[in-house]
Amino acid sequence: MLDALMLLIGLVAGAGGVMLFTHLAGKSALSRARAEADQIRENAKQEATNKAKEIELSARQQQLKMKEQFERENETARKKLEEHDARLTKREDTLDRKLDTLSVKERTLDDLEAKVASREKQVQMKEQQLEGVLKEQRDRLLQITGLSVDQAKEMLLKRIEDESRRECGALIQKMTEAAQEEAKDKSRQIILQAIQRYAAEQTADHTVSTVTIPSDDMKGRVIGREGRNIRSFEKSTGVDVIIDDTPGVVVVSCFDPVRREVARLSMEKLVQDGRIHPARIEEVVATTTREMEEELLKVGKEAAAEANVPNIAKPIIPMLGRLSYRTSYGQNVLKHSIEVGYLAQVIADELGLDGALARRCGLLHDIGKAMDHEQEGGHPQLGMEFLRRFNEPEAVLNAAIGHHGDVPATTPYTPIIMAADAISASRPGARRESLERYVKRLRDLEELALQFDGVRQAYAIQAGREIRVIVDAKMIDDKTSAKVARDIAKKIESEMQYPGEIKVTLIREVRTVEYAR
Repeated sequence: MLDALMLLIGLVAGAGGVMLFTHLAGKSALSRARAEADQIRENAKQEATNKAKEIELSARQQQLKMKEQFERENETARKKLEEHDARLTKREDTLDRKLDTLSVKERTLDDLEAKVASREKQVQMKEQQLEGVLKEQRDRLLQITGLSVDQAKEMLLKRIEDESRRECGALIQKMTEAAQEEAKDKSRQIILQAIQRYAAEQTADHTVSTVTIPSDDMKGRVIGREGRNIRSFEKSTGVDVIIDDTPGVVVVSCFDPVRREVARLSMEKLVQDGRIHPARIEEVVATTTREMEEELLKVGKEAAAEANVPNIAKPIIPMLGRLSYRTSYGQNVLKHSIEVGYLAQVIADELGLDGALARRCGLLHDIGKAMDHEQEGGHPQLGMEFLRRFNEPEAVLNAAIGHHGDVPATTPYTPIIMAADAISASRPGARRESLERYVKRLRDLEELALQFDGVRQAYAIQAGREIRVIVDAKMIDDKTSAKVARDIAKKIESEMQYPGEIKVTLIREVRTVEYAR
């Protein structure tokens, strides 16, 4: 019993101790929790305070930026307003000046109107006075002459008509003379320009051909037994073969240049081959004839291309090629035709005509010379009839038949072809006989200048279009040199005949030489 009581007392005491310990421990934990809560509260307050300060600082910075931007925009707008005000002020000043100017002009116009009105009144008064004077004079004149008004008018009109006719006649004559002089100068200038813009080689063609024979034995084989080979050759080619005592040479002669060239080539082939008999001769001549036809076609195409004349009928082209073997006073007819085409184009362009058509007329104007050895008639008529078969233009046909003046010109291109033909045929070096006259003219030009006193040397240059005269500086001064040059030019005009004009250049030179030793 006692033990149980002691146990119970012990249990109660133990429970009380536990409760006391628990109470004390709970109180201590509560104190710590309260302390931690206070610490958290303080930290939260501090963080809130810091955050509020940061927000306030950021807001102030944003406010400052917005304020600065507003101030900049405000400053820009203010400057624009000031500039606008300045422009308005300037415009106002300009308008004020213009208004002042207009006011002055209005006053001036008012003054002028007043003056004009006053003058109109004066003019009207003078007109009335003049009409009165004229009427009085007319009445007095009618009384003196004893004529009526209609008779006086008729007499006056007749007098005016006669005076007008005389003046018109004089004016027409003056204009006609001026037009003729201008036409001569213009035509001379055009022809000179056409000549100066074209340069061609000199002539050197012949009407016979020679074939080199390597030995007298080969010459005998060409002749053949009793002359059968040479007779067969002449019959096949239509040429004359001349074999004389000249060693190593056989001459082929024929008026038809194409047949002469075929014969020359055939003879060269036979001599080179060595087999010479009638059958071989006929074979070689036939082959050479075909080759010549191809060559004529080729030369004709090249000539058309060189002259820049397109759309030529095919049968005309080999005829152009035949002209390359035809000569006129030693001048190659094909080169002459190309030259005439070029000169005609230059002249036609200067006159405002069709240069291409003029070039075509020039190239084809002598086409009849390709067939006048085989047909009767002159080459102008033959050429015109040949070209008409291929529907050539009327200008080409008239140029072909009328370039020698045999028929009247129906187009302006025919006189152009006549002029170009004369230029090409008469230029220095074109024909053999013209070259001598050309050289003589240069020599006469120099000798004429040397006849003047004080002239030391004279040289004709630029194909006789200019003469350089060197004078003695001691005998002729600067003023006299101009007179000498003019006198030389006048003497050339009076004593010489020449195309175009000749420039006289007088050179007076003073040289002083010293030596430094």
